[in-house]
Amino acid sequence: MEENRGGHGLTEGRILSVWMILFVALVLLPSVFRVSLGISHFYVKILIKILEWATLQIEEGVKKQKAMALENLISTGIIQRDETPMEEEVVGRCRGCFSLADVMYFSKKGCEAVAEDEVTRRFSSEELLSWNLLSRTNANLHHVSWKLAAVWVTGILIRYCLLLPLRICLSVFSILLLVLATTVVGQFPNGRVKGWLSNQVQMICATLGIRCMSGLVNFHNRENKPQQGSICVANHTSPLDVLILASDGCYSLVGQVHGGLIGLIQKSCMQTSQHVLFERSEMKDRHLVRKKIREHIADKAKLPILIFPEGTCINNTSVMMFKKGSFEVGGTIHPVAIKYDPRFGDAFWNSTKHSMMTYAFNVLTSWAIVCNVWYLPPMVKEEEEDAVHFADRVKAVIAARAGMSVLPWDGGLKRKKVKESFKEEQQKKYCQIVIENGSVGNGNVC
Repeated sequence: MEENRGGHGLTEGRILSVWMILFVALVLLPSVFRVSLGISHFYVKILIKILEWATLQIEEGVKKQKAMALENLISTGIIQRDETPMEEEVVGRCRGCFSLADVMYFSKKGCEAVAEDEVTRRFSSEELLSWNLLSRTNANLHHVSWKLAAVWVTGILIRYCLLLPLRICLSVFSILLLVLATTVVGQFPNGRVKGWLSNQVQMICATLGIRCMSGLVNFHNRENKPQQGSICVANHTSPLDVLILASDGCYSLVGQVHGGLIGLIQKSCMQTSQHVLFERSEMKDRHLVRKKIREHIADKAKLPILIFPEGTCINNTSVMMFKKGSFEVGGTIHPVAIKYDPRFGDAFWNSTKHSMMTYAFNVLTSWAIVCNVWYLPPMVKEEEEDAVHFADRVKAVIAARAGMSVLPWDGGLKRKKVKESFKEEQQKKYCQIVIENGSVGNGNVC
């Protein structure tokens, strides 16, 4: 009996030793030196082949009428909108005078907004052009053929039984490493050594964090990377945005103080780096925010400051209104465009629907997180250009590079109602149309 127990213990020890060697050789050391062994690229190539095969199986197995239903299911909207602006439709009907038919224009726009407005769609998961063998679909596509069903079940077993435990262990290790390493580095006196160690710890932990999700990040135009004493602005899809950018460079962050897991990470990073964090009540004090940002970028020895001007996560299809605060402080703006590939997993975090832990579970059970990052040429505010127009110009550049649509709406509409000023703006626009040519006051009615 004792010999059997000793044999089992020896076998378990060997297995654990093999796992530790593989972890150090394939994960830890490449993360420390920030090199890629090509494993993620190979894994993603296999996934692409499987997804292409699954798409062909669906196209062959679904009949014509069901294919039409599938096409409707994956369309980007449930209604077809008439994008004719108010000026063309109202003025074209009867120039310079009031018409009772104008009521139909506003009624139609109201019905379109009730059925599906262009804002709230940006706060739900991005629609896929083809099924990615995950569960985010209303169609039981795995019933199309037994081959597809077998691959789907195999994928579930691989993601939940093999990848998930490994990813959880690696995530816990990364967080513990960050907490312990920042605690140790935080004891060093301020200086170059502490700054260098802090940067290395954050970049290594960020790289490990990406490995937790089988992540593959393609960086483009690294010659445009933000420099010290500048402001980096990017579109915002997920908390992973910070992790992805931090794996390629160090930043000081501007954001709201969080609790829970994100709060733990924030407190750890604050021990070694200077970040600009605010309580929720302070975020409303724009003068205080601008003052702290201006003080930070005035010191050219400090890290570039990273800001997400949208203020909330958008679903990887659009770039919404950039708040003007970060464009009023002066300095050079370095735009960065981030675009996730939705075929391998949904990176969008709907904070109004999912908690941080639920979101983390969804990410860790996806196939992978794949994205592209473009460093765009630096931009400065032109003479006689106000902060609003400068913010819109930067937003348009980011959206164009990432292939996203541009929306003028405030991302705060995720949690708030439309401001009265927006309604008044539409009313003023209509009044301006009606009073043309002096129709109001002359009794002109069409």
